[in-house]
Parts: sequence; C-alpha cells; structure tokens
Amino acid sequence: MTDKIKDKLSDYMSPTPANMRLLGDGLLAASLFITATAALNEMKGLTITAAAIGIIGKFLTNFFKKK
Repeated sequence: MTDKIKDKLSDYMSPTPANMRLLGDGLLAASLFITATAALNEMKGLTITAAAIGIIGKFLTNFFKKK
C-alpha cells in the first residue's frame, strides 16, 4: 500500500473528535427518521436514499481525527 492510503487508514482508526461524532450521529438519526417515515408511506426510492446517506455520513466522520 502507498503511504497515502496507510495514513488514511490510520486516520480511520484514530479517535474521532466529539463534534464529528455528534455530526455523524445527527446524520444517522435524521436519516433513520426519514427512512422510517418513507418506508411507512411506501416510498422505496426515498427509503433507500435516506438510509444510504445516513450510513455513508456516519462512516465518513470516522476519517476525522484529533490533532
């Protein structure tokens, strides 16, 4: 692996700052609400999109690290 990839992987394993954790948790909570509402109203496209955005948003916040 290149050094750039190793650096990013080490960033992923580093502790995430509190404000980024809050942002990720907020995205996940909002997408969960939207996903549940869309699923109850049988809006398949919105259900999948909201769930994907929430999961990806939470995952991406793990790449921030404390300096």
